[in-house]
Amino acid sequence: MALVDCGNGVRLERGVPCRLSDGVTLVSDHYYPAGAGPWPTLLMRQPYGRDIASTVVYAHPVWFARRGYHVVIQDVRGRGSSEGDFYPFRNEGLDGAETIAWLRGLTSCNGRIGMYGFSYQGATQLLAAAEQPEGLACIAPHMTATDLYHGWFYHQGALRLSSSIGWGIQMLREDARRKGLRGASDELEVAWASIRTQASHVPYGHHPVITDPALPSYVRDWFMHREAGEYWAELDISTRIDRIAIPALHIAGWFDTYLEGSIAGFRALRAAAATEFARTHQYLLAGPWVHIPWGDRVGEASLGNSASLNTDKILLRWFDHWLKDTEAFSAEPRIRYFALGPSEWRTVSEWPDAATQVLYLHSAGNANSRKGDGTLSLVAPCEDEPRDVFVYDPEVPVHAPGGPQALSGPFDQSALEMGNNLLVYTSPVVLRETEVFGHPRVRLYAATSASHSDLTAKLVRVTAGGRAEFLCIGIARSSWLFRETGYESDVVHAWEFTLEPIAFELAPGEQLRLEIASSAFPLYDRNPSTALAPQLADNWNWARSTQQVLHTTECPSVLLLPVKGASGW
Repeated sequence: MALVDCGNGVRLERGVPCRLSDGVTLVSDHYYPAGAGPWPTLLMRQPYGRDIASTVVYAHPVWFARRGYHVVIQDVRGRGSSEGDFYPFRNEGLDGAETIAWLRGLTSCNGRIGMYGFSYQGATQLLAAAEQPEGLACIAPHMTATDLYHGWFYHQGALRLSSSIGWGIQMLREDARRKGLRGASDELEVAWASIRTQASHVPYGHHPVITDPALPSYVRDWFMHREAGEYWAELDISTRIDRIAIPALHIAGWFDTYLEGSIAGFRALRAAAATEFARTHQYLLAGPWVHIPWGDRVGEASLGNSASLNTDKILLRWFDHWLKDTEAFSAEPRIRYFALGPSEWRTVSEWPDAATQVLYLHSAGNANSRKGDGTLSLVAPCEDEPRDVFVYDPEVPVHAPGGPQALSGPFDQSALEMGNNLLVYTSPVVLRETEVFGHPRVRLYAATSASHSDLTAKLVRVTAGGRAEFLCIGIARSSWLFRETGYESDVVHAWEFTLEPIAFELAPGEQLRLEIASSAFPLYDRNPSTALAPQLADNWNWARSTQQVLHTTECPSVLLLPVKGASGW
């Protein structure tokens, strides 16, 4: 096949076949640098069409090839031009390892290989690395997860609904095309055209575009396997962290769907990778970004020029360091993160483990909405204050931070906070800069009238001008949180759970706000308030429930913050 001239001496060879041990052929595009090889190789394996090559967030492969890398972009099994059947994650470990072995036998490859990519492409790196293929020297898994149950699909028992059903529909579209199912393809295209509304279909487990028996079962499987266990462990490396023996550069986004998975993956490998060398050389870059794109605008907010970090140049230094022995990454900090508020990049050597600041919830029994009397204070209740009460109605759920379409970013929560179906607790203004970095946590003493329930906790930064900017959120499902001890209706239980990680700084005159509700739809699926599986529930069998939150001397509900340095309250 003739090579395509890409300028500057870079040449492209399209459709290069790699035959695997089971007879399946995978296909890749190869970008060759100017001059004579062999060269170090960068490999990306992805399911979206190899010509795209994740250029929605990365420089084109030609850019890396100009800098002396043989770049290989491969269609994974059952995608693009590659043969076989696609089932997300299932074959990526062995397929990736065999691809790396094949690359090392090519005259264009000098035997030193790195992998890069975000989202699914990040997972393909982790799965391949766990097979410990010879020649794989480093990886750069971005916005992904080592633990698919906890970090990709479920959050403390609740399904990440909008992202799971949206991505599932996106993947099934290609399956329908490959199988020649025109009717199914047309239905999926209609759903894709209004993808943000698909989570509203009930029961969502019976959505017609995911239940077609002619299509693969993986989306239905995600919804059916609602507990961590063998199904998920076979698809990820959550039980094989100690198989990773190479350096990794992790990138996370504060407003990314897979934020929890990215941070947890970095921390897991930092603690339990195969060797001290691998544990030492785990790096994290946490920016203020959504899944796509990475830049200075997130939602309706402008974060300043500093948010437009050149991640391609950082990635190039990473690979130059490990594949070309340049020491280009030797001065990089272990963790570089973006602090919302001042919009500054900061560095630390370790992820913070513990909360250092306790804020107590208070009210006179009417913390409903931001018009209510809920406050946060450094002082514990000195008497038994009245309970705060709100009603959860799955037919009229509290919406996600980005509204009914679950858009990501620091959206203003002021309108949402007008509802009486959530509780709002606001701190005094801070008198000096107060930085929070890590995982906030809540311990809420609460009773619910239903035998199955959720509680959500959301942090909001209130600016001096009154804007209520979303920071982070957490949810816990009673069937998950109390799975060992059991849960009873109308009994006070201590709900202690973490929120997703964040870094922000309050300026003098600003306040912190905590919102408590029982839904954040469609970010998370709705709890039917009964034992019925949520994916099977609709308005025929949803039930309302009454929730009570206590702040008394014996049951002091609290917000626990990882404050860095001195507090300004």
